[in-house]
Amino acid sequence: MYEKRNEQADTGVPIHPLKSLTREQFAALGGDAVAYVRPVIGFLLAAIIEDADFEPNEIYQLVMSADGTPLLVTDTAESVNDWLSDKNLGVATLH
Repeated sequence: MYEKRNEQADTGVPIHPLKSLTREQFAALGGDAVAYVRPVIGFLLAAIIEDADFEPNEIYQLVMSADGTPLLVTDTAESVNDWLSDKNLGVATLH
């Protein structure tokens, strides 16, 4: 697969600087200020967090830091909201 992310587009116009960031640089933009929330099925979650048991067909709510570190796993969005209520984090949802 070929990506033009670090080169100029065919039009000769430079690509936006954010598109040339490495994964590490992009993750550092959020630092400790951004958390991402997404639903994830148990069997996939078990591959991310190996030292915990999850029901394979259950949907969980996963909260991760910008660098991809899992911060919280819970079974309801309400629990996520309760946990985030006393944290100083911006929240982004993943699609």
